[in-house]
Order: sequence, then C-alpha cells, then structure tokens
Amino acid sequence: MKSRIALLGSRGIPAKYGGFETFAEHVAPALAAEGREVWVSCEGTAPPRPSEYKGVRLFYFPLKPFRRVFYETIYDIYSLWRASLTCDCVIMLGYGAGFFFFIPKLFRRKIAVNVDGREWTREKYNSLEKTALHVNELFALHYADAAIADARAIQAYLKASRAREATFIPYGVDVSARVKWDPSRLGALSGDLDHLEIGEYFLIVARLERDNNISTMVEGFLTARTEKKLVIVGNFLDSSYEGGMHALIAEHRGQDRVMFSGGIYEKDLLTMLRQHCFAYLHGHSAGGTNPSLLEAMSARNLIIAHDNQYNREVCDRFALFFNDPASLRTAIESVGDQPEAYDTLRDGAFDRAKNEYAWDRVIREYEALLDDVLRCGK
Repeated sequence: MKSRIALLGSRGIPAKYGGFETFAEHVAPALAAEGREVWVSCEGTAPPRPSEYKGVRLFYFPLKPFRRVFYETIYDIYSLWRASLTCDCVIMLGYGAGFFFFIPKLFRRKIAVNVDGREWTREKYNSLEKTALHVNELFALHYADAAIADARAIQAYLKASRAREATFIPYGVDVSARVKWDPSRLGALSGDLDHLEIGEYFLIVARLERDNNISTMVEGFLTARTEKKLVIVGNFLDSSYEGGMHALIAEHRGQDRVMFSGGIYEKDLLTMLRQHCFAYLHGHSAGGTNPSLLEAMSARNLIIAHDNQYNREVCDRFALFFNDPASLRTAIESVGDQPEAYDTLRDGAFDRAKNEYAWDRVIREYEALLDDVLRCGK
C-alpha cells in the first residue's frame, strides 16, 4: 500500500508567494511521482480551487484570509486535523501551531516539522507573540517524530539549546533560463522602473520589515558614492516602518534613486530583474536558508549580504558582507570601482547554488526521511 503524505503550513500550490509555497510546489509533485498519495493544504482563497495539481491532491481551508497572525494559526489547526483523517505522515512547514501537533498523534499518525529558523527572535513580533512562538517551538519539537533544519546553524541550535537531533535538508533552487531584458515589462509596476537600464541598479527582494535590515541597506546605499539606482521588490507589513523608511530616503534626498516596485509574483519578470542587476543586497538575519538569497545566487549575482551565520553558511566565501550602513557603503563603493574584480564571487555563488542546493538533491533527502519516519517513528 502506498504511503499517504500531507504537506501543511504553506499558503498552497501552485505557488504565488514565498519559500514554503515554492517548496511545496517542488517537493509535493516529486513525492507523488514516486507513487505516494500526496495532499497539500491551501488557504481559502477565491475560486477557482482545483482539486488536483500535478498529481497532488489539494484541500482548502473554508475561511478566506483575515488578520494573518490569527488566520494562519487556525488554518494550521484545521489542516492538521484534516490531514490526520487520511494521511500516514504530516510534514509541517513551520511551528506556529506547535501546541497542536498532538492532533496527528490522536490518529496514530507521524509528524515531521521543518523548523525554519528561530521565529520567536524576530523583531516584527511583540513580546506576547514571541512568547507564544517560543512555547510553540517547544511543543512542536516534543510531539514531532522528526525535526528538519534547512541550515546547519539551525541544526546546531536545536542540538545545543533544545537537546534535539534534527536532519539537515537544505532548501532548493532552480537555475532559470536566461531572460531577455525588456524594460517595457516594468511599466505596469510602481516606481518608474520602465526607465531602468541593464546593470545600472542594485536589487533587494524581501518582505519589507525590520528583520530584513531594509533601512540599513537603504542608508548604506544612499551614503555610498554611486550613480546607480536601488530597486526594492516587496511589500511593507508595518505602516510605521514604511513611514520611517520614506523619511530616511527624504533625509538623504534619495527619492529619485530608490525605487519601490511592490510585490512581484510573476516569476519570469522577477528573474529578469535578478539576472540583469549590478549586485544583489541581502539583509535577512532571522535564520535559516533564505530562498531569495538562493535565487540571487542562481542568477549569477554578486551578493552583498548581512553578516550572520546563516548567510555565511549559504554563501560560504562567495559574497561580500556588511554589518551596518558604513560597511555596506564601503562594499558598494569597492564594487563600483572594480566590478570585474568580483567575477569569482559571482561564479562561485552560482556554482554553490547549483551544486549544493539543487531541488533533485533536496527531494531525494525528503524521500529518505519519510521512509525512515514511516518505518521507525519516534
């Protein structure tokens, strides 16, 4: 009898948003192709709601999204219950509903959790939310038959701080075909991007929140000696942070140099921006392997990343690193003076993404993990 697997915790497939959705879109069809019955939970979005996607069965939360922090928890609880009715093993992406990981146990099902970083340390959460996430992490690790870390730094944290062994399985990335530069495609976006030129802009792709050091990168860029533009792709999640950002830009008279496109969910268009930028600025610091960093590496970008253990693990020696606006300014000016001197970093980052973070490898390791969990359990 073929095993029945559920991937929960993403917004659903086909992917339109972030890392968990892209993960589910790659891994779920591959598991189904191996002969497993695979289910993926989907948010209660507007129709159409297909019942199947690339051999994967889909089920939907009956409520449409409302306030995120509450909606996602209720959605995860519903998904855990729904999947436990039919599936042998649940792979849970994130631990925001960790207190409720006992639900599969009531049905004698197995559960594996992708820990995805130390969420309870993120600045975007208030003290109550941080406490709730901290508690949920503890419960998730208690109930889970297997813990998965997508970075070795997270694996080490779990062993040292939680006395919990975790399997390291990285996030994956595809190397996209070359996309021809066509600035007319940018006309529908905000920020007057249709006047952008190849290689004449730095690029950031991120949620625009404090943990991602957006203001640090903007200040470092605006104080650097460069004539290039800064294109920022993403949406603000906090109106006060957005207001502070625009005040910072106005203080440095950078309104004509910093361009906000908003979120871009057309993969081909985003790939075009990545492949033709001068360099990619990456400020994520909250933990784990970040998909946008891997995408930039696979586009053969020169990476200038926030200096932390997670980014250093992913990039190894094939990036420049910054800690504050001053060190970022120095990096930007150094690259601008001698761009050809950094070709080895571009090539090294590309090779590392292609060889160490290939989806085929990730999928094989998840298949092996599932077989172990189903055979042995906790």
